[in-house]
Amino acid sequence: MEKWKISQLEQLSSTNDLETAYRISVNFAKNIGFRFFGFSTSYTSNTERLSALRLNNYPSDWNADYEKRKLARIDPVVAHCFQSAIPVLWTEELFDSTQCLWNELELQGLQHGWSQAVHDENSGLCSILSLARSHCPISAWELYENQGYSVFIGHHLHKLVARALPKGAGTPSTPQLSLREIDVLKLAADGKTAYESARILNLSPRTINFHVQETIRKFGVSNKISAVIAAAKAGYLDRNAMG
Repeated sequence: MEKWKISQLEQLSSTNDLETAYRISVNFAKNIGFRFFGFSTSYTSNTERLSALRLNNYPSDWNADYEKRKLARIDPVVAHCFQSAIPVLWTEELFDSTQCLWNELELQGLQHGWSQAVHDENSGLCSILSLARSHCPISAWELYENQGYSVFIGHHLHKLVARALPKGAGTPSTPQLSLREIDVLKLAADGKTAYESARILNLSPRTINFHVQETIRKFGVSNKISAVIAAAKAGYLDRNAMG
């Protein structure tokens, strides 16, 4: 294994901060030939999939359209990953029944990609790691060569998310969140920093951090990721909900 790979993977494994780990993962993906990197975690409740966290460097207009049109419900990659931990290549054949989605992936430069799932029975979470690019289809050999890296990265990122889950038995009562707190947590779930959220909501980063701390206090958890997951489980991050 090349020295730079060892160095970056060691750097990744030594960090317990999710945002830092994500940035390292994006750089690693670029160094092995993938412009785009995505990591998402979802929680299934009463047969409904609730997205708890999304981190990616996909085109912003694609992210907005994907969420607005709820394309995850028809995305065959998501369907596969919720059923299997076997990696899946993004191919036109896979998207045969959703050709419109495949066409849009091509327009966004996301047509050559693959995804790997991490299933966690203890937490009830499912994470999906994805790598994509606009040029050069992915060969079976390239998939084989890089699968070990993706499994390592995916499990480490998932561990950092799962570690943020509130501990203890029993289901605590759902706290009442303000509309602004919900807005802030939705942006946090989309991977937005306090600075980015402040620009979107026309607030100061200090105010954003205040709202985050309030949600942490209300849910009785230890950090922002825990608050995001708790809010997703409580139904606050449902895009159909007011907020």
